[in-house]
Amino acid sequence: MKKLLILPLAALCFSAFASDQVVEEIICRVNNQIITRSEFDRSKDQLRDEVKQQDPANADKVFGDREKDILRDLIDQQLLLEKGKDMGITGDTELIKRLDQMRKDMKLDSMEDLEKAATAQGISYEDFKQNLRNQIITQKVIGEEVGGHLSITKEEEQQFYDEHKNEMQRPEAIRLSEILIAPKTPSITPAPASGAAGQSAPAAQDPAAEQAALDAAKAKADDVLQQLHKGASFDDLAKKFSDGPSAAQGGDLGVFKRGTLAKELEDKTFAMKAGDITDVIRTKQGYVILKVTEHQMAGIPPLKEIEPKIQDSLYYQKLQPALRAYLTKLREDAYIKIMPGYVDTAASPNETEPIETASAKEGNAKKLKGKKKKKMGML
Repeated sequence: MKKLLILPLAALCFSAFASDQVVEEIICRVNNQIITRSEFDRSKDQLRDEVKQQDPANADKVFGDREKDILRDLIDQQLLLEKGKDMGITGDTELIKRLDQMRKDMKLDSMEDLEKAATAQGISYEDFKQNLRNQIITQKVIGEEVGGHLSITKEEEQQFYDEHKNEMQRPEAIRLSEILIAPKTPSITPAPASGAAGQSAPAAQDPAAEQAALDAAKAKADDVLQQLHKGASFDDLAKKFSDGPSAAQGGDLGVFKRGTLAKELEDKTFAMKAGDITDVIRTKQGYVILKVTEHQMAGIPPLKEIEPKIQDSLYYQKLQPALRAYLTKLREDAYIKIMPGYVDTAASPNETEPIETASAKEGNAKKLKGKKKKKMGML
């Protein structure tokens, strides 16, 4: 059931101190919540920064196209937050989990360190947490109220697959991980000074020490390979023993198409299946063991292989119109008042603007009458 607002319409325009000093301009009221000019301007600045990062060459055009929807998006968020409150969604547990994951990703020891890091960047930690909480709540409402009611049939999956086959063509490629064992370079002793200027000759090399370092690296690589053959985790051994820059990521090197690797490595790895491991290979950096974690064949993949991706595409195709229909219904069940000069691009013709009740009007009339009497008494 709709609730009548009893606030005078004049109160929808500004908040002020008793001295009539304007504190904040209110540009929209959504039920009992407000959207201020500063929120609107802040969203506009964030949008401008976002499009500059995403598409610098067309930033002005993209910003111009999306600027008109800023108030729409702010109203959307307010409606979803209010719905989340009605549904008892607080986002507290998920907020703690996300903040802790951020702390881990940033390799910080405590939540206090995370707060200090945010403050050091000029960000209000409380505002940051509230924005994250709002995001969690709106996502949960959308998931439960909209996404949870969407269904995808096998026929729709097949139709999408048939219609987008040409876009699914892909080259042969592999994803590789490595364990690199680099020889520990022996200390180099400078050669004695020579010549009239007393300049040092090029540093003397110690072939025996260099060979010993290579032999030690080879022995270590062979030992790691044996552990792999016995079932040890490639990811764990890479993190523990690899001297490569990808060690922290379990040795992951990324995806390589044909023609992007040295021919010797390409011939070996492209002949392997996903999960296969090479022998120890000598390289300029030392001794390396490679694992093919994925092997993508050229051509169009079978439907079963890419079914999850197709389901995701269909889900988001259906989600946008379903979400807009849901938000339209929320608008029709709410009271929304927008100040002149601002437009909600998703407004519904069935929306109802706030109205004053008879009691509120009567109260305002009494206040006005009292003010007139005081003025007359002063004359």
